[in-house]
Amino acid sequence: MLKTLQMQSCVHENGTVECALIEVSIPDPGADEVLVAMDAAPINPSDLGLMFGAADLSSARAAERDGQPALVLDVPPAAMRAMAPRVGHWLPVGNEGSGRVIAAGSGEAAQALLGRRVGMFGGEMYAGYRCLPAEQCLAFPDVISAEQAASCFVNPMTALGFMETRDMEGQKAIVHTAAASNLGQMLHRLCHADGIPLVNIVRSDEQVALLQSMGAEWVLNSQDEHFMKRLIDALVATGATLAFDAIGGGKGVNRILTAMEIAAAKTGPWSRYGSEEPKQAYIYGQLDLGATELTRGYGWVWSVSGWLLTPFMKRAGPERVAKMRARVLNEIDTTFASHYSAKMSLEEAMKVDSAVLYGARKTGQKTLLTLTDSAS
Repeated sequence: MLKTLQMQSCVHENGTVECALIEVSIPDPGADEVLVAMDAAPINPSDLGLMFGAADLSSARAAERDGQPALVLDVPPAAMRAMAPRVGHWLPVGNEGSGRVIAAGSGEAAQALLGRRVGMFGGEMYAGYRCLPAEQCLAFPDVISAEQAASCFVNPMTALGFMETRDMEGQKAIVHTAAASNLGQMLHRLCHADGIPLVNIVRSDEQVALLQSMGAEWVLNSQDEHFMKRLIDALVATGATLAFDAIGGGKGVNRILTAMEIAAAKTGPWSRYGSEEPKQAYIYGQLDLGATELTRGYGWVWSVSGWLLTPFMKRAGPERVAKMRARVLNEIDTTFASHYSAKMSLEEAMKVDSAVLYGARKTGQKTLLTLTDSAS
C-alpha cells in the first residue's frame, strides 16, 4: 500500500488552528476507482477556509508534527465559536488537482482513464497520490498541461454555475464583485461568448484597465467617488438584478441592492413598498471576514443568500451539470484558462512567508502547488 504526505488542518481547543503534513496510506483502487499520481493543485479561497479558517494570518508560526513541517495560527475567540465543530478533527485539504492515472479498477470507466492525465475534484488533493471514483475525473489530452488541468473544477464550474443560475431564475444580466480574479475573467469570457450583459466591480484602476483590455464593457471601481452613479447607470443599461459577491463582509452587497432599487425605480413601476422587481444577491466568498452590513433601503422584494457550488449542482441536476463539465473539457485552455502568480511545493507551502503570500486573499493572486515529489 502506498504512503504519501497529505496536508491536513485541525482546530485545537487552545484557540489555534494547525496545518500540517501528515503521512497517510493510500488504498488500492476499487472497481470504479482510479489511483492518481498527483502533479499539481491550486490554492483557492475555499481551500484557505479549510486550511486556516478565520485565523489571524499575522500570527502564523512554524511548527513540526511527527518530523514534518507544520504551521500554527491563532484563532480569535469570536471565530473559535464558529469553528467549534472542527475542534479535534484533522481534515484533508485541497478541493481540486491534476495528475496521471497509474492504476485503475476493473470497471469500464476506470479502465478508460488508465495512463491518462486527469483533472479531479472531491477533496484531499494536497498529497502525492489520490485514490478516488472515476466519475470525479475529467480526462485531458497531453497537450493540456498539468497546470491547466489542475484548475478544472472550482473556478470553471463556479463561473458556469453563475451562468446557469441566471438562466434557471430567468434573470437578464449579472453583477460580479472581485471581478478581476481568475474566476472573474472566466465569467467575462463566458458572458461575452453567450451575449449576457455583465457588470464587473473591482477595487483598483489597474483592475479596471485589465478587464477593459479584455473587452469588458461595464467595469466599475468600487473605490471611485462616482461609483454609485456609475453602478446605477450600468444597472439601468443592463437590467441586472442578480449579483454574485466574493467579498462577503462590509457594505458591498448593500450598495449593489440599493443601486438595483434606484435603477428599477427609473425603469419600472414603483409602489409604497418599493420596486416589485426581484433583486437577488448571492454571497459566494469571504475575502472580507467581517459582518455583512444591510440597511434594507431597497423595498421588500429582495433576497441575500449564500451560494455554494456543490449544492447548486444538486439543484441543477445531472443533465445540466454534464453540459457544464463538457464545456470545461472543451475550453480548458481558452475560456477557462487559469493564471498563477506563484508556484511552490507542498513543503514550501508550510513556511511562514509562503503562507503570508498565498493566504492574503488578494484579487488576481493564485498559487499552484506542485505535488510530484510529495510521495514517500
